[in-house]
Amino acid sequence: MRASDLRYPGAVTTPENPFGQTLVALVTPFDADGEVDWNATEAHIEQCIQNGADGIVVTGTTGETSTLTDPEKIRLVEVAKSVSSGRAKVITGGGSNETAHAIELYQHSEKAGADGVMIVTPYYNKPTQAGLLTHFRMVADATDLPVILYDIPGRAGVPIKFETIVRLAKHPNILAVKDAKGDFSEVSRVLNQTDLMYFSGDDANVLPHLSIGAAGLIGVTANITAVPYRTMIDAVNRGDLHAAREAHMQLEPLVRAIMTHVPGTVAAKYVLHGLGRITSPRVRLPLVGPEEWEAALIEDDIALVKNVAGADFSNFRPDRNAAAGGALPKIAGTTR
Repeated sequence: MRASDLRYPGAVTTPENPFGQTLVALVTPFDADGEVDWNATEAHIEQCIQNGADGIVVTGTTGETSTLTDPEKIRLVEVAKSVSSGRAKVITGGGSNETAHAIELYQHSEKAGADGVMIVTPYYNKPTQAGLLTHFRMVADATDLPVILYDIPGRAGVPIKFETIVRLAKHPNILAVKDAKGDFSEVSRVLNQTDLMYFSGDDANVLPHLSIGAAGLIGVTANITAVPYRTMIDAVNRGDLHAAREAHMQLEPLVRAIMTHVPGTVAAKYVLHGLGRITSPRVRLPLVGPEEWEAALIEDDIALVKNVAGADFSNFRPDRNAAAGGALPKIAGTTR
């Protein structure tokens, strides 16, 4: 089945879930000089929606938020909102490890048309749980948009502990958690004791998350194709474990290609460029393209991808030279 053959009616959202279920953690396409390629960005968002995404997360980790300028972040919200035209929710990710800066970014994003915000745990500072509680509450107080907490201790340095999540669940704007911690017993405990929704933030564990009650996923591999994730979620929604497991197994080599050899952003751009979906695989420094041996591992895994809807690799032409190195953009990302 070709991606062009697939059409979905629009966002699968409800008053209880204003975010959607199949959310793409969008890459930010750059040109060879490391500047945002806005035409490629629009085309990529459209492709993701046609492939079944009902949520687009811009300026997240996969979108290289750390090296985007604030004006680029706001424009990404505007572009995603324009392209989606109500077919998918637009969630702004990223945030900041400075509470005041995070508040400013999310307020501007709300004005730009974002449908929700995803607040990452403040990174590098390593605040206490009291500091996390204050940060999340103040950011959530500053916007009327629904909030997803992003729990990713591998990047942030500290987890959002169970007790803190339970306290944050009482905030009227905080509705969900994106889990990249992988503590399934804690996910179950939070789902049991709060009304929070969970979104899987680990591409390899989407089905396990869904099986214990997660509302959906926010995925990197979904940049390549959201179709099997939509298939998996639809199967779980109707109680068809066999179909969900089949989609999970078909995705396994593609997830491995994107998520295990280099940062997911790097691999996703390398593959998207090889498919002719973006004009350049360039990332911004300090990220760099895959080295020769890393590219070979990605390509070996891609060769194992079979019968994954929306992912036709018959004309896959990776370009290791185009992906080499990283770019220094003309304007540095804002750092306070």
